[in-house]
Amino acid sequence: MDGSNGSIADDSYYLYKEDVNLLHQIGFDAYRFSISWSRILPRGDLKGGINHAGIDYYNNLINQLLLKGVKPFATIFHWDLPDALENAYGGFLGAEIVKDFQDYAELCFQKFGDRVKHWITINEPFTMVRHGYIEGVKAPGRCSSFTKTDCTGGDGATEPYIVGHNFLLAHGAAVKVYREKYQATQKGEIGIVLQTDWHYPFSESYADRSAAARAMAFSFDYFMEPVVNGRYPTEMINHVKDGRLPTFTQEESSMLKGSYDFIGINYYTSAYAKDVPCATENITMSTDPCVSLVVEQNGVPIGPKAGSDWLLVCPKGIRDLLLYAKFKFNDPVLYVTENGVDEASNGEMFLNDDLRIDYYAHHLKMVHDAISMGVNVKGYFAWSLMDNFEWSEGYTVRFGLVFVDFEDGRKRYPKKSAKWFRRLLKGDQYNGTRQQVAVI
Repeated sequence: MDGSNGSIADDSYYLYKEDVNLLHQIGFDAYRFSISWSRILPRGDLKGGINHAGIDYYNNLINQLLLKGVKPFATIFHWDLPDALENAYGGFLGAEIVKDFQDYAELCFQKFGDRVKHWITINEPFTMVRHGYIEGVKAPGRCSSFTKTDCTGGDGATEPYIVGHNFLLAHGAAVKVYREKYQATQKGEIGIVLQTDWHYPFSESYADRSAAARAMAFSFDYFMEPVVNGRYPTEMINHVKDGRLPTFTQEESSMLKGSYDFIGINYYTSAYAKDVPCATENITMSTDPCVSLVVEQNGVPIGPKAGSDWLLVCPKGIRDLLLYAKFKFNDPVLYVTENGVDEASNGEMFLNDDLRIDYYAHHLKMVHDAISMGVNVKGYFAWSLMDNFEWSEGYTVRFGLVFVDFEDGRKRYPKKSAKWFRRLLKGDQYNGTRQQVAVI
């Protein structure tokens, strides 16, 4: 959006000790970070060779975290696919990705698993499916020609389902090798992180209530149902016509069923779901649920708008989503692995972020309410420790508890919200039994 790139971004590669000190000073007891596939396997697979400098970096980061009493939560894939694999077979469009991902994940287990006890295979597969293969706004920028004129190619009716299917199989393969070869000795846990908005029915009509259920089926249940029960949601099977939804073999279904020790949930906002007629032309995965998502009801927004147009503040949605996961999917162990809010960046230092404090206070209250209702939430991660390169939005918005001056050596300045969290964590006022509250 601003013509920037992420080649340096926060420069945490060199400033990681300073960043770990920030974590420690604020009082967080866990840190969720992502391992970059191309940093340790520049050509994407083992045949292309290992970049030992990349291995050294993550070893140094992990050791520094442990030195400061901070638990590492490592995400194996957060959307940064090695370009060589995209060029070789289309990345996650190719069935070959499953074995390459398994090999990459196993390398992570081998190199870091003696100290990393919480593994996340894939972050937000639905977000990458939607933005990378339906809307074409994130890498690899694929979509149907009627969606955008500048797509790199693609078909929004078929490719998203292929990619989602391969995400699931890659996740299952990684969990399988971890459980068979590493978990018993390393004594860690492994899961996947799923993101969804919470969807409220636009009205109390049966049609809109059914639309809200379909909206959840095509976002959260899309990946949750396979890892819990080894199959796609019934709503998807019924609505995706013309054989476009892949099927699992019996072996694949068995591999996926129960392929998690915990589920990470990323939540930012909510929307209203309206029932609409099913599309008969210009079909994409977005039209298959026959749902229109809106953020106003009778002219009243679902919540105040944050820095990004898509983020409207709706705290009760996180409680309702956590309850939904508990009651629909056999009471899994849950971590809130991302939750946060941004403000627009005008280039000036902005440290008095009362909006962010208000956001966290209300969302943590809703998480606490969910716990009191029996939801098995084991931790909460704030997005994010620092302002960062926010994908296609570049540096135009800021999510951080710590201000990063991108114009002056990327110096770090704790915002008011960081100081609020420090006081909160010292008092631990939200619960009598300690829950992990951490950051990414």
